[in-house]
Amino acid sequence: MATGEVTSKHDGVSNVAAVNDPEQPEQFNDPEKPELERPDENLQRGVQDIEALTLSWSKRALIAVFINIWALYLVNAFQSSILYDLVPYATSDFGTHSLLNVIYIIADAVSASVFIPLSRVVDVWGRAEGFLMMIAFATLGLVVMAASNSLVALSAGYVFYTVGTSGMTYCVDVITADASKLKNRALAFAFTSSPYIITAFAGPKASSRFYETVGWRWGFGAFAIIFPIVSAPLYFVLKFNIRKAKKEGTLIKEKNNRSILQTIWFYMIEFDLLGVVLFSTGLVVFLLPFDIATSAPYGWGTAYIIAMIVVGVVILVIFGFYESFLAPTPMLNFKLLSDRTVIGACALDATYQVAYYCWNNYFTSFLQVVDDLGIAEAGYVNNTFDVVSGLLLFFVGYLIRRTGRFKWLLYIGVPLYIFAQGLMIYFRRPNQSVGYLIFCQVLISIGGSIFIIVEQLAILAAVEHRDVASALGLLYVVGTVGGSLGATISGAIWTNTFEGALERYLPASSLPDLEDIYGDLSTQLSYPIGSATRLAIQNAYGYAQTRMLAAGTGIMGLCLIWMLLIRNIDVRKVEQVKGKLF
Repeated sequence: MATGEVTSKHDGVSNVAAVNDPEQPEQFNDPEKPELERPDENLQRGVQDIEALTLSWSKRALIAVFINIWALYLVNAFQSSILYDLVPYATSDFGTHSLLNVIYIIADAVSASVFIPLSRVVDVWGRAEGFLMMIAFATLGLVVMAASNSLVALSAGYVFYTVGTSGMTYCVDVITADASKLKNRALAFAFTSSPYIITAFAGPKASSRFYETVGWRWGFGAFAIIFPIVSAPLYFVLKFNIRKAKKEGTLIKEKNNRSILQTIWFYMIEFDLLGVVLFSTGLVVFLLPFDIATSAPYGWGTAYIIAMIVVGVVILVIFGFYESFLAPTPMLNFKLLSDRTVIGACALDATYQVAYYCWNNYFTSFLQVVDDLGIAEAGYVNNTFDVVSGLLLFFVGYLIRRTGRFKWLLYIGVPLYIFAQGLMIYFRRPNQSVGYLIFCQVLISIGGSIFIIVEQLAILAAVEHRDVASALGLLYVVGTVGGSLGATISGAIWTNTFEGALERYLPASSLPDLEDIYGDLSTQLSYPIGSATRLAIQNAYGYAQTRMLAAGTGIMGLCLIWMLLIRNIDVRKVEQVKGKLF
């Protein structure tokens, strides 16, 4: 297919009338009444449900869904901002601040293995069911973190929380894609993510108030109550309108004459259970060594570290062959995996995530220790991306809607991001104005927000509606794996630079406290600004951070290649879903 061309996509909706079927509503049996549009019966049940929903729901229901999504994102943005600021203090209470990166890596590794199986859940069972499952995981994680008394418990809770919130975000993105026209989809994503403009300022302030008044535990515990309450309306709106579609006849009632064993076998096939096990096991086994290699007896040369990487790769290769040649209902079809736009979007996302997480996990700690900012002020600087992207995405979405094209935006966003991250190498050290850091963050936000929305739109424009959940799941997987690898690189650089720099820079009187300084953010902040020990800590931060940024900038250069793979599709000519849409 030539660049700039696109074929019409099958929309998955057919005009079918059920004749002389007593189980269907009366209008289907009455030849004098007009036929109703109904989803293709060959589609999976979850896809049929959502297509019937968009064909039968009212404009008020469509508005209600987007309002619910907006409110849900508002609460999620609040809690993610607060957790990001408070988790370092929770780990410091356990004397393990330097293991902060390990928590993030483990959580990313586990959540990465969930997206593809979750895409099967939303396709086979339904969007509402997948969404409810993820809300339950997130709530459980918040409860466990609030009650944790050790790093192990905190890590376990954070894993459940990350799986739940990232899975919830994925489900909401799928629902947003289902309920919007492709040419308006960038605007739809801009609207649903706009609450981050609010929480960019309110979140860090709330973090500070939680920590100073009731402590970090209530920062987690409060949202264990708020989050499920705010999430419930979206689930009920979806289920109500699917039930309405069944009553009206837009959705055929599923006939199930299977026995219990037949039902179990049916769902094993539909969920591609063997493929799920192979993928999840292979990915976790492959990623886990990146978490534990530094604590292994011989580091990366330890036998079991090498063995886990090899076994993980082998299992993933077996998964690929199984999905290509043996799976009765493969999770990812070959056409999807071989499309150059899909490959380009996934490579762009993975590379960006690696580059970003090479330096970001210790950024708020840097701002507090080196620039003497409070929790709230450090959060404001770190959340520059949320403010800029929240406003810019509306403009980007409007440009895409007017022009129908999105690839040209990559030629602006990617080079700008690389340039801004390169500038940060110079300014991310002691005795530099915070204003320069904010300026770099603004440029990074402009570039990053452009190609993040473009890669989402590109992968959705390249597939049919039946593959939307799989395509987004694939994008989430590679992005999460990229984030995990980036955090691993960050942790390796931090471990091999920060402690050594502390040994070189600390005055002799502070060397007995080296381990406490290395592992506890509160201890680092306890030394007065201008003291010899605080200056030594600041210099150590600068030494480590400049190397993290240099690694990230070098990796980000690969995006100049990946953006060329993406086709210049005209989204105005692609119709994926019918009905009342945004």
